[in-house]
This record gives sequence, structure tokens and C-alpha cells, in this order.
Amino acid sequence: MTTSSPDIIQAAGLSRTFGKGAGAVTVLKQVDLSLPSGQLIAFKGRSGSGKTTLVNLLGALDQPTEGSILFDGRNLTGLPERRRDEIRRSEMGLVFQSFALIPLMTALENVEFMLRIAGYPAPERRSAASAALEQVGLTGRMHHRPFELSGGEQQRTAIARAIAHKPKLILADEPTAELDSRTGLTIVKIFRDLVQQGLSVILTTHDPAIMEIVDQVHELEDGQIVAAR
Repeated sequence: MTTSSPDIIQAAGLSRTFGKGAGAVTVLKQVDLSLPSGQLIAFKGRSGSGKTTLVNLLGALDQPTEGSILFDGRNLTGLPERRRDEIRRSEMGLVFQSFALIPLMTALENVEFMLRIAGYPAPERRSAASAALEQVGLTGRMHHRPFELSGGEQQRTAIARAIAHKPKLILADEPTAELDSRTGLTIVKIFRDLVQQGLSVILTTHDPAIMEIVDQVHELEDGQIVAAR
């Protein structure tokens, strides 16, 4: 039986190497992390510093070459891909730089589609999707298709899709990179509201303004954590 942990993520000796032999490239090197539940946490660093690789590992999209990852007290390391998929679909939400919405579906249908993939019962999908879109301020836009939405509205739809199944953790990789500064701050304030409601949010960013309103910042350089506050 697993129990809830005060840390949503614990990582020890985390390394990730791509390739073998002379062509091997080590992107993460012996990273240790303890990330508390119920906080908004940012990873920062230049392109190639290892931020996206780290997020992919923490989100069970990839497996480390060395080290271990505990998610809410459970070891993700070495789990079969099917089990990692189950945990990700039920307890994690992913938000990416590209909104990755299905063009011919409305905002509501995009969120409903993800709930169907997650195995939500059909009678509950519409109400859960509507509630998630309302939570991100898109009640009046839920029947619009992506091309009818602004960039900020598309990213809010992507956030609604990530939170509709009520996950414990949101992982967002450069969620504001394609948005102007003002819209980007609006997106991060949505994440802040979600944290106040009990979720944990981990994001990557280059934006100094965003780093001022998160709870923790971890700086990566050449695959290692070089600073934290």
C-alpha cells in the first residue's frame, strides 16, 4: 500500500544518456531533487541545459539511465511502459509549448477527447470538460475551434485538457514560450490558482518575470542543478 508523500517528486542520482559508445551524450548528470507538494516550481536554464529531458523523466515519458524517481511516494523507475502510461493518464497533466490541439475539434471536444483516452465514463466527460474550461476562464469560448481562439486561449484550453481528470501534478514545458509577456503571465497566474487549489505544478521557463512569482526556482546548466532558491 502506498501513502501520500509531502514531496510530490523525489529524484536521486538521476542521469540520462542518449546513444552508446563514442557517440553517447549525457544530458542529465546525477540530479538530486526533492519537490514539495502544493507548490509552483520552475526549472530554468539555457537551451540544451537538460530542462526538457528532466521534465520528460519526471512525467514518466522517459526512463533514466541511472537513478530513481519517486512520484507521490511511489517508485516510477523501472515500471513497465503500460503502468507508467496509466499513472500519467490518471495522476499527471502535461502542457507543452505547442498547444497540440486537434484543429477540427472545439475546445470542449478537445478536452473531452483526452478524458476519453484517460478512460473517463462517457456520462461524466462533458461535465468534467466544461468544468475544466470554466476553471481557466473559457466558458464563453468552449464551442470554438483552435483557429478561432487566440494563442492564450489555445494554451488555456491545453491547461483545461491537462486538469480535467483532476491530476496531482501538472508538468508544463515552456508553456508561455509562444505567447507575449502579458499573456504568458496570465497563464502562470492560472497555474498559481491551481496550486492554491491543491495541485502541484512544475514548469520550465526562460522568463524572469515568471520566476518572480513561483515558489521555487531550480537552475540547470550542462545537465546539473547549479542553483536553487
